[in-house]
Amino acid sequence: MSNEDEFRTVGEVAALLGVSVRTLHYWEQRGLIAPSGRTSGEYRLYSDADIARLEQILIYRATGMSLGLIREVLASGDRIEHLRRQRALLIQKQDELGQMVQALDQLLEDAMGEDKLSVEDVAKVLGEANLPAWQAEAEEHWGDTDAWAESSKQTAAMSASDWTDTKERMDDVDHQLAEAMHAGVKPGSEEANALAEAHRAAIGQFMPVSYERQVILARTYVEDPRFTAHYDAYAEGLTVWLKAIIDANARTHGVDPDTAEWD
Repeated sequence: MSNEDEFRTVGEVAALLGVSVRTLHYWEQRGLIAPSGRTSGEYRLYSDADIARLEQILIYRATGMSLGLIREVLASGDRIEHLRRQRALLIQKQDELGQMVQALDQLLEDAMGEDKLSVEDVAKVLGEANLPAWQAEAEEHWGDTDAWAESSKQTAAMSASDWTDTKERMDDVDHQLAEAMHAGVKPGSEEANALAEAHRAAIGQFMPVSYERQVILARTYVEDPRFTAHYDAYAEGLTVWLKAIIDANARTHGVDPDTAEWD
């Protein structure tokens, strides 16, 4: 060794390459690397060429090569064939991993499907025993529409916690509606229009609700005794008043409640 300043210690090389000192010692035992120098105290010293060789070893290890094969590659005058063989093995492994990912995706999909809430489960969360019947009737009537498809997509992804949050939000809106009616808020007023918008947003948790759709839903509320019972449970006459504020709000947005159709 002509000049120790031209070399690096084992600790410095380990820090430079991001490996442990023990790893460098092990690679030396396996015949992969032989430090080019020693200090006066017989401590290992690595030259730039040694470090370049270690970098090659790291690259080969990253491809999955065994230490024995790496030693052969480094000792070989022609490394192309070894590298081609390793590439073929990696492609094979890539295909195998791809198949494993597909299998896991299928298992995940099945597992998620098993956890999907049934209509009866949702009815329990919402405290609405009529929900399964309403669901069946709605599907028969609207099942071939885009709105139904969108609603089914949104609700299928909802957990029990999501449904609980939804119920709390809708209950809050219904209580606000009842309080406003008792306070004498008039349909068409700014406050009534804001409440109609809050109701539309609450229903919009399930599907996009235009003013036309909200008007048609409001018709259902007063025509179907089950919906009437739901809203009038908050306040007697609330169903009729709710329809009135929905119709009035729709008019401010250019919709005639008498001729509105499901878009």
